Amino acid sequence: MNSIMQINSANHKYALLLMVAVALTATGAMAQAYAQSIVDGMDGYQVGVPGAGIYTGNPNECWYDTDDDGTPDMYCFIDTGDTAWMLTASSLVLFMTPGVAFLYGGLARSKNAVNTIGMTFIVMGLMSVQWVLWGYSLAFGPVDNEANMFMGNLDYVGFNQVSHWAPLGEPGSCEGTWSDYYQMQQMKTTGYCSQGWPGTVPHQLFAMFQATFAIITPALIVGGLVDRMKFSALVIFILLWGTFVYDPIAHWVWGGGYIGNLDFDPDLSPSYGLDFAGGTVVHITSGFAALAAALVLGRRLGYGKVPMEPHNIPMVVLGASILWFGWFGFNAGSELAADGVAGMAMAVTQIATAAAALSWMFIEWVKHGKPSVLGIASGAVAGLVAITPASGAVGPMGAMAIGFASGFGCFLASTILKRALGYDDSLDVFGIHAVGGIIGAMLTGVFCAKSLGGAGFGGDITSIGGQLMVQFTGVGATVIYTGVVSFIILKVLDGIMGLRVTDEEEAEGLDLALHDERGYII
Repeated sequence: MNSIMQINSANHKYALLLMVAVALTATGAMAQAYAQSIVDGMDGYQVGVPGAGIYTGNPNECWYDTDDDGTPDMYCFIDTGDTAWMLTASSLVLFMTPGVAFLYGGLARSKNAVNTIGMTFIVMGLMSVQWVLWGYSLAFGPVDNEANMFMGNLDYVGFNQVSHWAPLGEPGSCEGTWSDYYQMQQMKTTGYCSQGWPGTVPHQLFAMFQATFAIITPALIVGGLVDRMKFSALVIFILLWGTFVYDPIAHWVWGGGYIGNLDFDPDLSPSYGLDFAGGTVVHITSGFAALAAALVLGRRLGYGKVPMEPHNIPMVVLGASILWFGWFGFNAGSELAADGVAGMAMAVTQIATAAAALSWMFIEWVKHGKPSVLGIASGAVAGLVAITPASGAVGPMGAMAIGFASGFGCFLASTILKRALGYDDSLDVFGIHAVGGIIGAMLTGVFCAKSLGGAGFGGDITSIGGQLMVQFTGVGATVIYTGVVSFIILKVLDGIMGLRVTDEEEAEGLDLALHDERGYII
């Protein structure tokens, strides 16, 4: 046994060194390959030719001209109001990851608080680098052929062609396109829409807004594996999981891939699943990945026999409060504009979160005779999760229904279901994020109906049943793909370098065993 542990220890050190070497080499190569700036004319821009090149910030450039006098009409401008809002929203979403760190740190046992916070925090560094080097391109690279329905091409590797001046996309007709229905901003003139993501904010700002989503998603996974996973194994797992799970699914839903183009009926095209801010992309993926990690790692020492209560409830409430605050950037920011839809997304986020917190609180009050502050915080997070896919599609009463349903459903999943199945998801990531994400995704298909106060179905879908079919297909594909690929990544890493700390390290606490640090000195 000792010899196996020594081999695994050596392997994980070699793996870390290899990762560093590859990262340095790749960064150097891409720095040389993409040591360029987007300048006037390099992209093939031609004055007066619609869609020829991109807007580079040169006031003499625009996507198209309409005046007969030769003066360009600047419909391709960067809107300062939209840009200011997206800078704010991006900051709010980034702030959510430290919120997760506080939430998880408070939920963990005191001997593992530093390790738990550190594992969550390091994801910000890992995924930021991954996103710039290749993640953004895989998630949002253009669809050139059928293969790119699974994953984007490599046009944006190293943030090549990702301009801080130019909006993403080119102008075109709104009618009969995805732009006409879902999250694509109409230009400041009648009938023209951006054919890519935002038409009024710089491409680079859009990429960084999406980076904050790519950061928080794997950070959520940490809650399923605290108390027992090697820090070194986590580092490599996050990079692999981000590349082979998050990036493809983000592309499926938002980047022009499979889920965004679920045309079951040729007469109903386009038709697509609704996931306004990431119920599927963020929460279902992180929840099922956490479940896979819990199953591969196995139960913590003493699980079910010794107390494993949260060590700091005030820290938990602080973390949940930061998430509640930052979630307005998460949901309202996903409109990519300072407009009425963003306002609606903010309103329904507040309504659903409040309803879910009350729902969880009253259930526990009835069941145990006392309201739990931990339960209130957990319910609020469940509501935030569930309203995420629906925030741009449902009205206030639909949001309230989603909130009450998620509080009830996530409570059952985190208590009764967890005990029945016997898995050790340390901080209930599966029960709150996976189950909450599924509840939200499916109820989005119901309450998006205009007859129920929603904004309407995805594309040319004409019924709740039709929308539910598309939602179910997207959820099912995400669950299967995430679960299988996450399990494979974990098993391969376990065989190569080992995932779990030793029993002695686990008993001592990972703060001292892995970091030689203490969360508290008394």
